[in-house]
Amino acid sequence: MRWRRRARASARRPQPWHERFASRAAQVNLRPSRHEEPEINVVSLIDVVLLLVVFFILSSRFTDEGRLRVHLPQASAVPTEKVGGEPLIVSVSQQGSYMVNDRELINSSPETLRAALIKIAGSNRTMRVTLRADARATHQSVITAMDVLGRLGFAEVNIATVKEEPAGKP
Repeated sequence: MRWRRRARASARRPQPWHERFASRAAQVNLRPSRHEEPEINVVSLIDVVLLLVVFFILSSRFTDEGRLRVHLPQASAVPTEKVGGEPLIVSVSQQGSYMVNDRELINSSPETLRAALIKIAGSNRTMRVTLRADARATHQSVITAMDVLGRLGFAEVNIATVKEEPAGKP
């Protein structure tokens, strides 16, 4: 009877782990059932792009700050009255010096130009002023002359231009 007890005890003894899982591993299929093609979800990408477009449209400013407003003259059938008197001619040389009615000023400061314009024009601000500049004159010296004329109140300032001859004609 002792030998029967030992046989029963050995039958109840637990199996080692590698023996228990070996039978289950044979049953599990580790291969994927089917192959799926990867795809890109474009809907979320479109949402993000449209959100950025709306953000930049709403955050931009649609104002005309810093723009130069140009009021072009209108032609009419009625002839205008000619302003009497000698026109005022301001010339800018290549070196940046100024001449008023073909008289050269002693220096090229804006104060000297202002004093010469006041001396010639007096209180008449309706005079026609023609601004001539050498082609190689600095842009700053021309703008300074225009600024002095504008601060003095001259309303009509003409800029003299040279008509170029078409190519081919001597």
